[in-house]
Amino acid sequence: MEEREIFDITIIGGGPTGLFASFYGGMRKMKVKIIDSLPQLGGQLTELYPDKFIYDVGGFQKVLAKDLVDNLVVQANYGDPAICLEESVKDIERDGDRFEIRTDKDVHYTKSILLTAGVGAFQPRKIGVEGAEPFEGKTLHYGVKDLTMFHDKKVVVLGGGDSAVDWAMMLENVASHVTLSHRREKMTAHEANIDTLMQSKVEVKKPYGVKELVGENGELQELVLIDKEGNEERLEVDHVIVNYGNITSLGPIKEWGLEMEKNSVVVNSKMETNIPGIYAAGDIATYEGKVKLIAVGFGEAPTAINNAKAYLDPKSKIQPLHSTSVFK
Repeated sequence: MEEREIFDITIIGGGPTGLFASFYGGMRKMKVKIIDSLPQLGGQLTELYPDKFIYDVGGFQKVLAKDLVDNLVVQANYGDPAICLEESVKDIERDGDRFEIRTDKDVHYTKSILLTAGVGAFQPRKIGVEGAEPFEGKTLHYGVKDLTMFHDKKVVVLGGGDSAVDWAMMLENVASHVTLSHRREKMTAHEANIDTLMQSKVEVKKPYGVKELVGENGELQELVLIDKEGNEERLEVDHVIVNYGNITSLGPIKEWGLEMEKNSVVVNSKMETNIPGIYAAGDIATYEGKVKLIAVGFGEAPTAINNAKAYLDPKSKIQPLHSTSVFK
């Protein structure tokens, strides 16, 4: 076998948690590699809503997703990690005191692994209305990368979670008119978000499902809504944004022998999985009382890295120097 570079830790997943973990690996003088299946770092923040505000990160009242990712990428490069994009991990196998990671493009060697793959592979949940395909990617959207396309347009946002509410609020002063339509009476967004929505000029319609999309050549003209009694309402519309969540899959991860619970990897307080040398943090990890927020992943990442450091070098301290001692 040809001599291959062996890393101290390989982070599988280049979203916010993985990026912050890379920074902490650099802080602990670990040789770090990041592997991600997407063509760019940032995970869902980059892929689905770079222009959306994020509200649950400490120190920021609100921050654009793309700006948060840009800062995280700069921070992640502190220890000069190797970064492998557009590679999907297929299998992991222990080989003595190291792991062999096989992707669809290469084989990687590492002494430890940190899983920060979020919810795994994700696909937006479709609108589920016959005849929607010609509008997709033109005037029917499952993610938004450029707010300017909605300037002075009539926009309907579908969904009742925080993402739907956030999009509606961000479009309030961009579009000529914004409607948020939810298929249930009760919304799942945070209470404070709902209060803000109700005090805004966004028109809220619930409970309404979508019956039909009307238009031609990929250009929407009307959205036909229907309530539980079968009453219809037709809305003039230029764009529709669907926020029905994502269909997720951990794919091959389920075959690696990890203890799983409800599509998540079980960890202890050290972020250790049931396989020594493999750790998990962020949305992919679960334990009693787990809350899935970016801010939580930011706390779990250094916990995983510091315990991995102690696993590789039992003489090292789990508690590192504070950053104020490092950056002088």
